[in-house]
Amino acid sequence: CAVCGDRATGYHFHVMSCEGCKGFFRYPDCPHVHPVCPHGCPNHPHRCPNCPMGAPTVPMGAPTIPIDAPTVPMGAHRCPNCPRGYPDHPTRAPPALTAVSPRPPQPAVRLYIPSPPGPGAAEGGSPMPPAPPEEDVLPDVFSMLPHFADLSTFMIQQVINFAKEIPVFRSLPIDAQISLLKGATLEICQIRFNTVFNAATKAWECGQHCYTIRDGALAGFQQVYLEPLLKFHESLRRLRLHEAEYALLQAMLLFSPDHADIAQRDLIDQFQEKVALTLKSYIDHRHPEGRFLYAKLLLLLTELQTLKVENTRQILHIQDLSAMTPLLSEIIS
Repeated sequence: CAVCGDRATGYHFHVMSCEGCKGFFRYPDCPHVHPVCPHGCPNHPHRCPNCPMGAPTVPMGAPTIPIDAPTVPMGAHRCPNCPRGYPDHPTRAPPALTAVSPRPPQPAVRLYIPSPPGPGAAEGGSPMPPAPPEEDVLPDVFSMLPHFADLSTFMIQQVINFAKEIPVFRSLPIDAQISLLKGATLEICQIRFNTVFNAATKAWECGQHCYTIRDGALAGFQQVYLEPLLKFHESLRRLRLHEAEYALLQAMLLFSPDHADIAQRDLIDQFQEKVALTLKSYIDHRHPEGRFLYAKLLLLLTELQTLKVENTRQILHIQDLSAMTPLLSEIIS
């Protein structure tokens, strides 16, 4: 629930909430609020059809067009202030909460857009995303969950493509491949997300968009999972791993003989040991100063397994998420 953090029962009035808190987000009836046209259009007594927002001037529950109102011919009224002077004919419009403001509309969910590369970018520096605006913007919880579902589907597809590039994985039977993917996809997704994690801003920079744990809370995840997740990414990012080390970590997680319904456990165990030795050898040659780097990675992988259990539990409790992402539902089934 976005209010009390309890188990949510679904979307009520476009907000993920429980049964006790869903009434907080009901559109209030505000008869004392009288929205007006920012251009001063006096034509229609109930709404200004020429404004860009097309907001009604009646409270929630009242009809947009009075039943006893006379028929207004199309084009009978023209707005002298609005551009192009659209005809003032009654149309259906959604209810509004407050008066129409002349301020331009703000995005429902703030997304950080990195600034263009500056002079320091050519010298190895990375552009920093601009600071968020000072004013608070009401988040659109209803739009975050579908966005998270699309992002999860994309990441799962990337993990599947990564696994298909490994010859040993392709040589396994289909049942074994499915079992390995089901057991390791969520963990591999977190390793891939760490490659775009910015420890300075504590955000994941995915292309032009930047996400924080606040966005995860809007999607329905609880702090009992989000806070350890952020700590894990900070710890892993501090190790400054190379791209090859990230790839070897993902291969170690994929070829785990502990997954259920696997008949070729000996083959998978041998390949995982080979990948682990390759990773340790790479660390010894490329990170001579980090003597305990390999041991730290193993500890973080153990912590990642705990995060996976909590992640699966919360995904199952978020209603409508499984219906939006059939691929994710198949992974956690």
